[in-house]
Amino acid sequence: MACSLNWGSYLSGFNGTVVGSNSNRVAWFGTSLTSLESKDSTSKKFPLLSIDFVGKPLVVPDQKGSRNWSSKPGNRFSVQARTACVSRAMRWWEKNLKPNMVKIHSADELVDSLQNAGDRLVIIDFYSPGCGGCKALHPKICQLAEQNPNAIFLEVNYEDLNNMCQCLDIHVLPFFRFYRGAKGRVCSFSCTNATIKKFKDALAKHGADRSSLGPAKGLDESELMTLASAGELSTNFELPSTKEKRLEDLLMRRVELSGIMKNADNSKMELKEEAALL
Repeated sequence: MACSLNWGSYLSGFNGTVVGSNSNRVAWFGTSLTSLESKDSTSKKFPLLSIDFVGKPLVVPDQKGSRNWSSKPGNRFSVQARTACVSRAMRWWEKNLKPNMVKIHSADELVDSLQNAGDRLVIIDFYSPGCGGCKALHPKICQLAEQNPNAIFLEVNYEDLNNMCQCLDIHVLPFFRFYRGAKGRVCSFSCTNATIKKFKDALAKHGADRSSLGPAKGLDESELMTLASAGELSTNFELPSTKEKRLEDLLMRRVELSGIMKNADNSKMELKEEAALL
């Protein structure tokens, strides 16, 4: 359980030097003392006091035997404390994660992760915090991720990215999609602890290192268009087919310019030959 507490108190005519807290969760404590004077005739001023402690009462020692302090009107002894209780049990989907298990926060992140994976096997794990089957299967998925360090496991929280999952037609959990290089999606299925063999078989079939020509395909173009129309992708997103068409146009333009330059060179040569005959 996480909690945050801020409190402050101001004491006038403070007698005594014991400062403490009834809470054992205090994470930070500071005191400031301004213009405090003793009752003797010398009216000795005490310097500013700054003290930090964690979780324990603080006893301020007497200042040279002066225990009875008083303050002038308008001056105050202030005590301020601030706590931040962040200790809580780790949630099950955060436990035992391996370095090759990556949490996805947006559709843009998912698309980029797939397109930048090269020829590595990518597994998208769709789960929900409230899914009992997902929770039971999670330790085994973490174990398989550790045994297959070359594969990339993308963790997608269905509750956090519900609209994106709807666009990708994810309607049952836990659900997995396997992607490999230029082939794009190679398989997809749902499985539980009882049918984990389905996952292991897919991992063995598609996990072997093999090269594929061309860049990683990632999501299908229809899925990308659906995500874009739903506002899940950034405005500067460009479909793969659009990129290919643009590259093709540039190549054709280069060929045309090359032909023009060649014809221009031939024309120059003809002019030179004619000039030599004159």
